[in-house]
Amino acid sequence: METLSSSFFLPKFSQSSSSFVGIEKSPRRKIIANYSFSRFPDPLIRTKHPISEEKREKPSLLAHLFKSVDDFICNHLDSPLRPSVDPKHVLSGNFSPVDELPPTPCEVVEGSLPSCLDGVYFRNGPNPQFIPRAPYHIFDGDGMLHMIKISGGKATFCSRYVKTYKYMVERDLGHPIFPSGFASFNGLMASMARIGLTAARVLTGQYNPLINGSGTANTSVALIGGKLYALGEGDLPYEIQVTSDGDLVTIGRHDFQSSEPFPSMTAHPKVDPDTGETCAFRFHAVPPFLTFFRIGSDGRKGPDVPIFSMKTTAMIHDFAVTKNYAIFNDVQMVISPAEILRGQPPMKVDTVKVPRLGVIDRYAKDESGMWWTDMPGFNILHAVNAWEEDDGETIVLVASNLTSVDLVLEGLDLADLMLEEIRISVKAQKVVSRRPLSTKVLDLGVINPAYAGKKNRYAYAIVVAKPRKAVELVKLDLSLSSEDCHDCVVASRKYEPGWNGSEPFFVPNDPASDEDDGFIVTYVHDEKTQESKFLVMDAKSPTLEIVATVKLPGRVPTGFHGLFVSQSHVTEVCRNDQST
Repeated sequence: METLSSSFFLPKFSQSSSSFVGIEKSPRRKIIANYSFSRFPDPLIRTKHPISEEKREKPSLLAHLFKSVDDFICNHLDSPLRPSVDPKHVLSGNFSPVDELPPTPCEVVEGSLPSCLDGVYFRNGPNPQFIPRAPYHIFDGDGMLHMIKISGGKATFCSRYVKTYKYMVERDLGHPIFPSGFASFNGLMASMARIGLTAARVLTGQYNPLINGSGTANTSVALIGGKLYALGEGDLPYEIQVTSDGDLVTIGRHDFQSSEPFPSMTAHPKVDPDTGETCAFRFHAVPPFLTFFRIGSDGRKGPDVPIFSMKTTAMIHDFAVTKNYAIFNDVQMVISPAEILRGQPPMKVDTVKVPRLGVIDRYAKDESGMWWTDMPGFNILHAVNAWEEDDGETIVLVASNLTSVDLVLEGLDLADLMLEEIRISVKAQKVVSRRPLSTKVLDLGVINPAYAGKKNRYAYAIVVAKPRKAVELVKLDLSLSSEDCHDCVVASRKYEPGWNGSEPFFVPNDPASDEDDGFIVTYVHDEKTQESKFLVMDAKSPTLEIVATVKLPGRVPTGFHGLFVSQSHVTEVCRNDQST
């Protein structure tokens, strides 16, 4: 869920139209040079700013000087660390980082893995490669993918960092240097000093986030245009591939052949299961504060649609898409650069602001037809799905609402969420009804991915207990939503005491069968034994019965979002080492 870092307070840079910013690996230089772009024949695609996999020369005298200045800021200028940015607090328990793990066979300790699970399951999340010595927020960690590859009832697990530009530069130096919009502004003196130090590092060429980006790619995984990406909303996505032996390789930073400057995009793009088209957006610290765009099934980005009716920078983390519309939530989480002058992070919650919902035609060429309606107290964290009813006259939105939005930045582990159904009249351009779908605190809701953007009946979500632990998985029947029904939960699975779950993912058993004919997969961690497991649950069962449990050879820290890619698509995201 990484959002902004050093690029926030550095000047804008107009990028070239080159679509591929790769990370070359010295012993595997042919990986990039011979990489097949048959899907994208544009000759402009090329590798830029390669970073060797091998460690570069020892840090220079200037680098040592910069580190001394950084140490001074941490030791003498920082204000006392708040719990939200104190590494000792943030990186405790299952949030503590783990080392990379090469492909390792796993033991199926209960049941058997269904044949429809032949494929790969990825889960992304923050995992700092160095223990921070400066203020640190959970959103800041380097992206690490935890992947389980399943074939013929057998499983192989591995954990690999996404080799972003940030990761590689800091790895070579041996310590973190990229500032964070969430944590680095910790008192006026420390804030000003870090801005100056960042500028000095850029001007002396220690690193260049203006060209290479500064994101961590730590939030989600998406399959776009037949290629697999790790995403974080403060940067461009990074393409990743799976090797034939079940390992993960970072190919490079990608902008989908955009002809326009394209510095970042949402970590929650929406892929149409029928057309393969992807809808996405990005928010900015300067006007236009919001930009909507589409990526075709061929992986080429279309023109930007700037949204100038957004009056401030809202930290929009997710949105929803139907067959004909895209729906945005102008939330109370905002970016206010003036906060830096007070020694505070630029990200804050504006408690006076009234949130809005904005609806725009999915194929709009500009925002002239977009309309907004006030939505007091509604701040989407994650959208579950949206669709149209009544011949397109009604939009139905299902999303988790941050009911305690004031805690989202400084106390996310204590924040409450409510899963809600919103009905919007397209003709009247207003919300006509709004109701909760459960009395439980729910988040990370998912559906059968074949129903994305279309009317669906079932959703699956985690029950969140404080301090932010997934203690239960529930199934909701959305068709029960009414004025008289206050809880649409129809099935549940409480985890064992001490277990902490993560986001579920629905894998259909047979795409042609019932919507809920399939399996829910997820990672869980046992705090008592310090072991992590991969669970497979029957989505049709009233108890979400566990049909298979895989003991993992490494711990999976608490993270964010995942993706399952079936065997039929695996060949598109795999490569054979022998052929390179």
